[in-house]
Amino acid sequence: MNKRICILAFEGVNALDLTGLVEVFATANAQAGEPRPYDVEVSCLEGQVVRSEYGILLGGSPPSRKADYDTIIVPGGAGLREDETMRATAAWVLRNAESARRIVSVCTGIYGLAETGLLDGRRATTHWRFCGDVARLYPQIRMEPDAIFIRDGRFYTSAGITAAIDLGLALVEEDLGPSMALAAARELVVFLKRPGGQLQYSEPLRFQSRGTDRFADLAAWLPANLDADLSVETLAARVHLGRRQFGRAFKTAFGATPADYVESLRLSEAIRRLPMSRQSVDSIAASIGYASPDAFRHAFQRRYGVSPSAYRTCFASSASGGIQ
Repeated sequence: MNKRICILAFEGVNALDLTGLVEVFATANAQAGEPRPYDVEVSCLEGQVVRSEYGILLGGSPPSRKADYDTIIVPGGAGLREDETMRATAAWVLRNAESARRIVSVCTGIYGLAETGLLDGRRATTHWRFCGDVARLYPQIRMEPDAIFIRDGRFYTSAGITAAIDLGLALVEEDLGPSMALAAARELVVFLKRPGGQLQYSEPLRFQSRGTDRFADLAAWLPANLDADLSVETLAARVHLGRRQFGRAFKTAFGATPADYVESLRLSEAIRRLPMSRQSVDSIAASIGYASPDAFRHAFQRRYGVSPSAYRTCFASSASGGIQ
């Protein structure tokens, strides 16, 4: 029997939070053929048509007061952070939570799910920009700001916007197996398992947007020059500051030392290359600026808890492990 999936819609929903998941499940249906594994319903909390956060009209059917869904999904969007919509969403989810096999929030959809109390004591994530606010409003939830998505029991939460696709593919893999998830990922032209966490995307952008012009130029230069001498002395000279002044200004502005930031860039590049490249681990280490393969292995193990070779073996295949 196909799985009934309800994706809630509301005024001010983020369109990609919603449509990204619809596309993933529709693609899985197309790859699987008949009988289709998924029956996806877009249910509008307010009428049959809602306007997205940026003005796109989305149609659906009014949700049943109580229905038997396999999966309930709450997308994010500015509209959900309005008290009335948040309370209505939370109330509907609570009425239907007991019968659902799994309950999912995408991006800031976590506000609607957190309001139910069902996430209390659980691990969760959301868009990096809202993690602090969710942690403040709902201190019982154990927020993890670097995760792309997290599963804790039957509850799933994801980072911002495009992370809906990552999570959708993980749900397909859970339901239909890795081969079907990989086929859907290929059709959508996306990673089956995106390497790294969301901070690799948010932190360089935050660096550029908050830095002075000289720091923004440095941020743009660094990722393309990971194999260069990136010592504090070299970086300070590049932006025409003294070593100590540079180090203090950098840490004050961005909460990390230059050395920590450079290591994060290098390791994020490593996890991007390891699953996709035929280069040896030693060659990758040299290409991202490590003086020795052993130094790279130690840094990688310290950061991620696994060796580079083990990471490659896991993520180059369609083995399970996408859901943290």
